[in-house]
Amino acid sequence: MTFPDTLRYTSSHEWVRLDGDLATVGITDHAQSELGDVVYLDLPAVGRTATAGEALAVIESVKAASDIYAPVAGEVMASNAAAAATTSLVNTDPYGDGWLFKIKVSDPAAVSALLDVAAYKSLVGQ
Repeated sequence: MTFPDTLRYTSSHEWVRLDGDLATVGITDHAQSELGDVVYLDLPAVGRTATAGEALAVIESVKAASDIYAPVAGEVMASNAAAAATTSLVNTDPYGDGWLFKIKVSDPAAVSALLDVAAYKSLVGQ
């Protein structure tokens, strides 16, 4: 299982890559492994405003349906239509082409308050 050290993580298994004030969000390799084959994504609409911790998307797999939470507050700037159309991208490339949505972050400093790779690995027992 991979855990890029350039990302920040949430206890609900989302990852965040910050580029300026734009945060790309997806689910971790650990989360996709636990879910199994992803069969459906309901991603947020562009322009939607989210608060940190708010359920923003739904991911369904052969095992379960789960909410995906906004790791930080902000406005949704993009949803990954390619991942919604080819849900296996979430399983095969969770940190790359399998990203879920992008948020223009209200407070970029909030990203640094998320878990670093060591804390996330500890959370999942790695």
